[in-house]
Amino acid sequence: MKNSRERAFNILKRGQGLKYKLVYDSLLVGIIVGITIVLHRTIASKLSTIFINLYSKSSDNLFFIPFIFMILIMLGYFVGKCVKAEPMIGGSGIPQVEGILTRRLKMNWFKVLFYKFIGGLICLGAGLSVGREGPSVQMGACIGEGVSKKLNKLENEEKYLITSGASAGLSAAFNAPLSGVMFALEETHKNFSPLILLSAMIASLTADFVSKQFFGLIPSLQFSKLDVLPLKYYWALIILGIVIGVSGVIFNKGILKTQSIFKNSKLSIESKIIIPFIMCGMVGLIAPILLGGGHGLIMSLKEGDFTITILLTFIIVKFLFTFISFGSGVPGGIFFPLLVLGALVGNVVGIVAVKYLGIPDTYIMNFVVLAMAAHFAAIVKAPITGIILISEMTGSLDHLLSLSIVVVVAQLVSDILKSKPIYESLLEKLLEKGTNKYEGSPNKKTLLEVAVHMNSELDGKFIKDIMWPKNCLVVSIIRGDKEIIAKGNTQIIEGDYMTIITSQDESPNVLDDLLSMSSS
Repeated sequence: MKNSRERAFNILKRGQGLKYKLVYDSLLVGIIVGITIVLHRTIASKLSTIFINLYSKSSDNLFFIPFIFMILIMLGYFVGKCVKAEPMIGGSGIPQVEGILTRRLKMNWFKVLFYKFIGGLICLGAGLSVGREGPSVQMGACIGEGVSKKLNKLENEEKYLITSGASAGLSAAFNAPLSGVMFALEETHKNFSPLILLSAMIASLTADFVSKQFFGLIPSLQFSKLDVLPLKYYWALIILGIVIGVSGVIFNKGILKTQSIFKNSKLSIESKIIIPFIMCGMVGLIAPILLGGGHGLIMSLKEGDFTITILLTFIIVKFLFTFISFGSGVPGGIFFPLLVLGALVGNVVGIVAVKYLGIPDTYIMNFVVLAMAAHFAAIVKAPITGIILISEMTGSLDHLLSLSIVVVVAQLVSDILKSKPIYESLLEKLLEKGTNKYEGSPNKKTLLEVAVHMNSELDGKFIKDIMWPKNCLVVSIIRGDKEIIAKGNTQIIEGDYMTIITSQDESPNVLDDLLSMSSS
């Protein structure tokens, strides 16, 4: 009993001054993540160029085609071996990070980092329809956990550094530091904790600084300055939002359905992953513009040379290519593919609006840009991140009003059609496997931080009047810039950040109960 009290006291004592320790730790995480992601992006770009040249040569020389497919099959087999050796690298990596932060999953940080780096490079280089952001977020989280373990941090401190690493990974992948921070707050933690904000901001800005040293200050999607859409045409944004909302629902259902098909298949992991590599070869020979995440495809839409028929063909092929690539379990993300699909659908709506609804053709690219943010919101259900991400990637803040309208409409349509956030759905499927479960020690204590929402079960009540989960204790409440020592007659109000101490083995269930009680 005495040892347990001493451990609890030491945990609380180390919490003092944590804010200032996080500044140094997050800075270190940001530097390492930035360098790692720069290396990953650079090698992936080189590999992509090599494969595009190979696909081009095969189009001119038919005898080269079998050689290409032999290479792709061998690479698919190798990636399958990587996934078999470390199952936690399969898919985006973002659901895995969320599972770790909510104490439902665990990972071997170095093993995941190594295999995700290699597997992600091969998938991106070969041209599979996956994005670099998922691997970047997961690798960043691995680095955050690794730094934490090397510095002998407590478990709750480790969660901050994992979040910092994940934010830095997204920031370095897209040259979008604010999006990295907002993603950590809105999607990963779903609350605006001051400590999470501080650590994520420092790591994200640091990683972005490192990234810009190599890739420059140019936005990821460099469009020439778009004209601001006049208010008299805003009715068209409602139509765009509805169409994009439906497209987002199709995307979510398609991803989950193909995952189920591959899961229920009796094929080996290696055979499953070879399938998208073979499809990649077919796409590379017929329509290489559809390869990879789709950055080049988005930029090509500026030229306006595609007819509606071609765009619809691109949409169908890209949907199927993305479903098969991601559903097979290859290590790769869905950020960029979903942005590309949003851009393609937006381009179709824009052309229709110009031809039949009287919108000037000057604004077609507005539909493309707005649709990307709306597609993100409809699929991920993180609207603020979507708005900031597209603003940072395009280097323009002139379209915030129109962006917000399309994003809200698209997410409402997605909600009406009962489409769940994609990363939550993917995490549920991951947890169903029953592997890599978090296992805490019953003899060790840990701290949990929970934000109180308006009109929640806790809002307005005194601590003594609440039926708390077993084996937990509220130790402090942060209200604004004040820290309140929790007592029985302390009233909890919305906006409070509660710090709760519990045993490690009980923490997953306690956290679930607390989140349910504190949510509106």
